[in-house]
Order: sequence, then C-alpha cells, then structure tokens
Amino acid sequence: MEQHYKLHRLKELADNDKDFILALAETFLEEVPADAITLKQAVEDTNYLQTYQTAHKMKPTVDVFELGVLDLLIEVQDWGKFEKKGEDVSIQLEKVLTAIEQASKEIKSDFNL
Repeated sequence: MEQHYKLHRLKELADNDKDFILALAETFLEEVPADAITLKQAVEDTNYLQTYQTAHKMKPTVDVFELGVLDLLIEVQDWGKFEKKGEDVSIQLEKVLTAIEQASKEIKSDFNL
C-alpha cells in the first residue's frame, strides 16, 4: 500500500473523510490513465498545444497523489507550452507514464476498484 503514491496530503485535504478519498481515487482511475494516453500521443505527434493542455490538467492530481514525478510532468508541459523544437522529452514522459501506470495498479488494488 502506498508505494507508488501517497495519501498524506489527500487525507489532510479530505479531513480524513474516507468516502471523499475513495471518490478521488475513483476519479484518479477514470481520468489520469486516459489523460496519460492523450499526453503520450500528443508528444509523439509533436502536438505542442495538446501536450501543454493535457499535462497542465494532470498536474494537480499527480501532485496531490504524490506520484513523485511532478517535476518531470512540468518539463513535458513546458515542452508543449514553449514549443521547444529540437528538445526531446521522451525520457521524462516515459517516467511519468510509468509512475501513473504503477500508481493506477496500486490504487485499484488498495481501494478494491
């Protein structure tokens, strides 16, 4: 439990309300993996705007679940925001995607979802 994500900040935010935490875990599983697919495709397609928008949308959730890759996600976001032609963010992206996949599996297991 909580190897690839942390609930400390989430518990504080939710005032330890277990139903609220469960709802946020469900929302994480509904949105973040789908956004990760969109983000991966946007980077592969060199779609700067989509990369920026998707990474920006993901930041609060990645942050509150403390996946440990917020700084890397910001690098991917900035690649899109500033259209950093010639820069390669594939390593950062892969680390973000791996963290999301690992956290998603763990959250499913931990919350029986």
